[in-house]
Amino acid sequence: MSTQTKAEREAFAERLKVALSRGRKRISTPTALAEAFNLRWHGRSVTPQAAQKWLAGAAMPEPGKIEVLAQLTNVPLTWLRYGLPEQRETSATASLSEPRGTRYVQIDRASVTTEELRFLAQLRLMPPLRRELVRQLAQELALESEMWTE
Repeated sequence: MSTQTKAEREAFAERLKVALSRGRKRISTPTALAEAFNLRWHGRSVTPQAAQKWLAGAAMPEPGKIEVLAQLTNVPLTWLRYGLPEQRETSATASLSEPRGTRYVQIDRASVTTEELRFLAQLRLMPPLRRELVRQLAQELALESEMWTE
């Protein structure tokens, strides 16, 4: 019997989907997830049906499997499991390819700076494809503060 609430399972599923979409090798199907997972896991194999349940928020893997998923997707374990940021290494040996996260903030229109308005004006002058690339880049870079704390 599952001890997680439906909301916890669904939140985990969303974080797992984000993590899978950010990897060098995009994993987009339950079958691909099960195959990639089984290459790293030394216990009983995971079926595509189990992976589908993880992605749908119908079930959560046990803690050891979540650890493997975090390693597979190169995201912090605490973020994948709980949605909590993990302390980032501050040493010179910290990897430049470490995962990055997002902090969402509400904007008070009165606090928007002139510099931000200039940036928005420049953004509006760009063709739609470039605007989308900038939006994706900003989203990717913003993900850093969701997964990591400095």
